[in-house]
Amino acid sequence: MIKTDGLKKVYTTEDMETTALASVNLKIDQGEFVAIMGPSGCGKSTLLNVLGLLDNPTAGEYHFLDQEVSAYSERQRANLRKANIGFVFQSFNLIDELTVYENVELPLLYLGVPSRERKARVLEVLDQMAIAHRKGHFPQHLSGGQQQRVAVARAVVAKPQLILADEPTGNLDSIHGDEVMKILAGLHEDGATIVIVTHAPQYADYGTRLIHLLDGHVVTENLKGKATA
Repeated sequence: MIKTDGLKKVYTTEDMETTALASVNLKIDQGEFVAIMGPSGCGKSTLLNVLGLLDNPTAGEYHFLDQEVSAYSERQRANLRKANIGFVFQSFNLIDELTVYENVELPLLYLGVPSRERKARVLEVLDQMAIAHRKGHFPQHLSGGQQQRVAVARAVVAKPQLILADEPTGNLDSIHGDEVMKILAGLHEDGATIVIVTHAPQYADYGTRLIHLLDGHVVTENLKGKATA
């Protein structure tokens, strides 16, 4: 599903040049649950943004679904992204002016899904996330755990092939964090490919593979307890 070769991301200002990713070689197969860990500033979120087609790399190759996408335009990235990738962010990123139902419905509107099918899919995923009873509420009237369940529902309602989660438990207490991780684990069991960035070892343990980043490099990978440099 994902393959990178010499992936590099450099941010340049008038005063300095910062290398966020330095020659990252990575392969993620369909159906994997990959956890990415590392200290703050090591390039985790940058890597997720590039993998999620939110940003282009400075150099190197990125193959997604057998397409070399590293030089895609924003429009090309957006078209590929909206049909294949779901995002879950630490800050929820829900729209305050929209109800729970409307927030979850939004990706289907972008895809032009007919009204009757939209309704069925939104209600199905809200029920799956145990948040259907709040479908008419606005985000500010929900707890943090409930907001993140809505964010997960929005990420998966279009049935994407890839779910990217950037510190999805970062703003939650341990009880609600555990709930969100169990939801992601259930989605993985149902066949979703998941890549999660986390600082918490207990949540990284949900993954089938663990990748450690340091200074923009992949320094170790761990598959079922077997580490490789």
